Amino acid sequence: MKIPVKVAGETNVGMKRNHNEDTFSILSEENLFVVCDGMGGHASGEVASQMAVENLKIFFKETREDPEMTWPYKMDRSRRYEENRLITGIKLANLRIHEASKREPKYHGMGTTLVCIYVVEEGAYLGHVGDSRIYRIRGSRIEQISEDHSLLNDYIKMKKLSAEEIESFPHKNVIVRALGMKESVKVDTFFEVPHSGDIYLMCSDGLSGELTDERMLEIVGDHRNDLQSACHALIQEANNNGGHDNSTVVLVQSP
Repeated sequence: MKIPVKVAGETNVGMKRNHNEDTFSILSEENLFVVCDGMGGHASGEVASQMAVENLKIFFKETREDPEMTWPYKMDRSRRYEENRLITGIKLANLRIHEASKREPKYHGMGTTLVCIYVVEEGAYLGHVGDSRIYRIRGSRIEQISEDHSLLNDYIKMKKLSAEEIESFPHKNVIVRALGMKESVKVDTFFEVPHSGDIYLMCSDGLSGELTDERMLEIVGDHRNDLQSACHALIQEANNNGGHDNSTVVLVQSP
């Protein structure tokens, strides 16, 4: 069933890079919205992020057209069908990226983060791997509701860093989980029942690394009635602040 959410997205190479390794996709027919941030030399990160989106898209299309098809992974009976479908699609994308990195020397070591929102009749399933983020904007508040799979966040959780050490941490870009790193991957998922008017902001770290949460909230608030303008304004701000990386944002607003 098509859910009447509003969606917009934009990606930009930034001010320092010569190619864009981010990929986003708005699969309206599937109610599935995805942001990926690829990594790997010689543009292989771009390949990984595109493969993630494409394989997820194919799996959702095939399972919609043939609900009885055999899945490559077993269903987890403790989860609902829709959540299993999302996790399986992401795991399959991970496997395809990993296989390509092993098969093609030029793709060795490639991988990608992934954040996604799968809107269903009862609410929305959110999934993520890596340090791309999902924020929820509800009224005048913004909250990061995904957890970074990064070395920095691991140290923060162990309470081993002061505020000053967090700011100067030398390995901020090291992620501990991504699609393509291993043959299998753990996918974090959770279920949300959005309030009317909630806006979910998915982005690569090229955006969140340049803007404070409060500034993102302010920009989206200024363009609340035009999500595409909000996406553009967010990316322009990231570039104005240095644009050190590719930046991508997708906004999903509940009815």
